[in-house]
Amino acid sequence: MMTMQNPTYPLPGPLSPTTATTCSKPTVAFTTPPNYAGRLSHLLTLKGFNPLWCPTLVTHPTPHSLKPYLSPPPTLESFSAIAFTSRAAITSLSTAIAGFTEPLLSPHGHTFILAALGKDSELIVNDDSFIAKFCQNPNRIRVLVPPIATPSGIVHALGLGLGRRVLCLVPTVVGLDEPAVVPNFVRELEEKGWNPVRASAYETRWKGRECGKELVEKCERGELGAVVFTSTAEVDGLLKSLREMVGWDWEIVRKTCPDLVVAAHGPVTAAGAESLGVKVDLVSDKFDSFDGVVNALALRFGMV
Repeated sequence: MMTMQNPTYPLPGPLSPTTATTCSKPTVAFTTPPNYAGRLSHLLTLKGFNPLWCPTLVTHPTPHSLKPYLSPPPTLESFSAIAFTSRAAITSLSTAIAGFTEPLLSPHGHTFILAALGKDSELIVNDDSFIAKFCQNPNRIRVLVPPIATPSGIVHALGLGLGRRVLCLVPTVVGLDEPAVVPNFVRELEEKGWNPVRASAYETRWKGRECGKELVEKCERGELGAVVFTSTAEVDGLLKSLREMVGWDWEIVRKTCPDLVVAAHGPVTAAGAESLGVKVDLVSDKFDSFDGVVNALALRFGMV
């Protein structure tokens, strides 16, 4: 597999009893899967928070499911773009093409677009070998990073499709209902004249009924300052855990922990949370990276 040359952060561990009970720093729970957890935990720590990782999802790359779209190499020539909606999708494709000895595209032809969001795009632009796997002529490849880091931002940046095909690398959701994000993304592409083809790049699975256990315990002790959601599926996963584990809905969470601040990483996650009955108190206006939501929390708690 190609080396993705980006900063890596260790996965966060549990809070020690001493830290949890004696430290005056606000505890911030976050529900992101492992591929984003280290970075978010690191940023929260730098701002003076106690990060509490309560993952409600796990992701598993499925690079084998991408092979039919990539080999033999001329196959990809029927597409004009690949749209990555997450970091996990980029990593899965990297694994899928690692063993290829010939570039996926010929050196001549129409410009081929690789569209990715925010800091996820660094996995592409900072890795020359990734581009080289696509084409020996780097001028044929255009990396597109929309100024607004949302799937709708990708659609807008791509412009009119004029019937061209775009390969959308998206998750298969297991154990939860599929959020509206991907279906809406596909619909918006179609409305712009693109011919989107969905390809499952990875699985997103619910982590199980006890994934919200530590969050519940903190709520009951009045020790939870905030919770950060970075996707709609995370919210759904937590709600399912609360229902099955302790019979709670979000209204009970609010009554148990009335001062809890609910923060969402960007408007797409905020809208998804609200659609599931979770009122969001804080939405980061800069969401190309986690710095936005962490800085907004720091401002809310007077830690700037």
